[in-house]
Amino acid sequence: MILFQNVIKRYGERMVLKDIDLQIGGGEFITLIGPSGAGKSTLIHALIGAVKIERGSISVDGRDVTKLNRETLQTYRRGVGIVFQDFKLLPKKTVSENIAFAMEVCGEEELAIKIRVKEVLELIGLTKQAGQFPDQLSGGEKQKVAIGRALVHRPKLLIADEPTGNLDPESTIEVLHLLQKINANGATVLLATHNKSLVDNIRKRVVTMKDGKIVSDKEEATYEFTKPHDRAAEYVELQ
Repeated sequence: MILFQNVIKRYGERMVLKDIDLQIGGGEFITLIGPSGAGKSTLIHALIGAVKIERGSISVDGRDVTKLNRETLQTYRRGVGIVFQDFKLLPKKTVSENIAFAMEVCGEEELAIKIRVKEVLELIGLTKQAGQFPDQLSGGEKQKVAIGRALVHRPKLLIADEPTGNLDPESTIEVLHLLQKINANGATVLLATHNKSLVDNIRKRVVTMKDGKIVSDKEEATYEFTKPHDRAAEYVELQ
């Protein structure tokens, strides 16, 4: 379980997280939405210990992430899968090598790496592309590799920060289905997005942020933008 309690974060005079209280149960699929600057990315970075908060606590399975020392924090992060919009793949490594790299840097044995990479390739549906390089892949395939790399350590929590921002609609749906599959296999998924169609298609719990605050927390909510062509506009819950 993840628990944010009275979390405050400032950048200079600007408060970007304002008394955040949020509870996420194990195995949930949470979609985090809100306009640019709402505090979504800051909340995510605080959750992985990459941003220090001013006040409050962030607990994961009973451990306060904000109080972990450097070594313990690194161990904690290995149990969290993180996917970003820009893929962050190694261009001179193949699909298999990109996925394997996450295990190699942790000193895993070669046989264990080989077995796990094969499992992950099957899960993300890229077994046939195992020997290809990133520049030979579509945007959707690149993001699947990034997700695969995040899965090698069998994380209980997968965080996806705008993972479909650079993808076409077809690839977006494929990535969404993969995230849902990962969630169905038992992982907690936290998806931050501006993409209205994702919110409508997932039909799961939706947490809305605005100006550093959580302004809505609804089960199976449907949302629309106040300005249809402005992806950074506010969201309004449909009645």
